[in-house]
Amino acid sequence: MRQGADITRTDDGVLGDEVLRIDGRQPISADLVARVGQACDRAEALGGSARVIVHLLGVPEGTWTDGLNVALVNRWERGLRRLERLPATTVAVADGDCGGVALDILLATDYRVATTTTRLIVPVGSGATWPGMALYRLASHGSARSAVRRAVLFGAPIDALSALALQLVDEVTDEVGEALDRAAGLTGAFAGPELAIRRQLMLDAGTTSFEEALGAHLAACDRALRQISAGAAS
Repeated sequence: MRQGADITRTDDGVLGDEVLRIDGRQPISADLVARVGQACDRAEALGGSARVIVHLLGVPEGTWTDGLNVALVNRWERGLRRLERLPATTVAVADGDCGGVALDILLATDYRVATTTTRLIVPVGSGATWPGMALYRLASHGSARSAVRRAVLFGAPIDALSALALQLVDEVTDEVGEALDRAAGLTGAFAGPELAIRRQLMLDAGTTSFEEALGAHLAACDRALRQISAGAAS
């Protein structure tokens, strides 16, 4: 899909997109890990030419950690990291209360849409919030922000407008179809390895010194210059 191209939309997204629906009421499971992995497989097979759109809702219910173990949590977190590094644009649409696996995926995507009823909720169990990587991603956006601190420590919900102000989501609207059209127009020309490289440079910036980052940025610049030269010569 190219920027400025005609947009043919379905109820879930633009025709050709890889679409997932994730229910945050469900616990982490091998089936869920496999579903995310299969979506990543298909996006990679297309070379990033289609976006991955994930529709999200729900928060964990009851004893959602029953049967959960660290090995499965590790597989889930690695699957999220793979989604976060895809050579394709990832778009999330959150509706209503969004927590657990739904919040995990939301925070791992490139472009995030929330409806006006959305609340981001870190699930609580045994007297404490779940210490998964959603806490890391929330804190990386600004642990000094009081709303983020209350969410991470006490499970306090972050409503849609607060999430927008905290830059945890990109837009708040109840016109989801129009939001997906805008996202398609913004992201349509950007895909493939080049997108993945720039995303990784951005993600590494918060934890890497200038001196350590310089080599990776110079390599990316050299790659870009060679591509420009090859294009000019053809």
